[in-house]
Amino acid sequence: MPLDSQNEISRGGTERTEKRIAMNPWNRSLKPHGVRISFLPLCLCVSVAIFLSACGYHVAGTSSRLPPGLKVIAVPAFENQTNQNRVEQRMTQAVVHEFIARTKYRVVSTEESADAVLHGEITSLETGPVVFDTTPTQNSPASSTATTTTARATTMLVSVHLKVLLEERETKKILYKNDNYLFREVYEISTDPTTFFDEAGPALDRVAKDFASRLVADVVENF
Repeated sequence: MPLDSQNEISRGGTERTEKRIAMNPWNRSLKPHGVRISFLPLCLCVSVAIFLSACGYHVAGTSSRLPPGLKVIAVPAFENQTNQNRVEQRMTQAVVHEFIARTKYRVVSTEESADAVLHGEITSLETGPVVFDTTPTQNSPASSTATTTTARATTMLVSVHLKVLLEERETKKILYKNDNYLFREVYEISTDPTTFFDEAGPALDRVAKDFASRLVADVVENF
C-alpha cells in the first residue's frame, strides 16, 4: 500500500478517536501546561466534602461539650481513698492549674458560686518494683571468693486509679463522667545510701500533670 494511503488511514482513525473522546463528558480534561485533571475524581471529592459538612463532621478538639452558659467551675479537693498522704492535693492543684491555663472558665474551690462542680476521687494507689539490681557482693573482707547475690529494687512503678464527675450545680445534670482513669509512672531508687533521694513525690507530680492534661482535654474537647 502506498505511504500516502497509510497516512490517510492513520489520520482518519485518530480523528474518529478524538470525536469519541469529545462526545464523552467524563473523558474531557483540562490541560493547563500539559497537566491532565480528570473531572470524575474532582466531582467525587467535592460531593464527599459537601456530604460530610452536611452531616456535621468536624475536626476533633474544636467543639465544646460544656453548655454555652457555663462560666464558673468549682474544683473542690479530691477525695483520697488511699494511704498516700497529700496525693489528693497534688491531683487537685494540677487540675485547677490545667483548667486555668487551657480554658476560659473561672475556677473556684467552693460550690456555691459555681455553674458546675467537678468531683474527683483517688480510688487506689499501688507501688511495686519493676527492675532489680543483682550485682554480687562479697560476704566478708577476709574472703575473696565467697559472694552473695542480693536482689535490690532500683526502679519502681506507681499506678494511680481515679474517677471524676462533672455536673451542673443546680440541675445535677451529668456533663462528664469517667470512673476508669489509670496513670502509671516509673521512678528510680538510688543504691547509694549517701545520695538517696525519694523520687516517689516527683513521680506523683508527673502523674498529676498527665492526669490533669487528659482530664481537661476530655471534658472540654469533643472527640
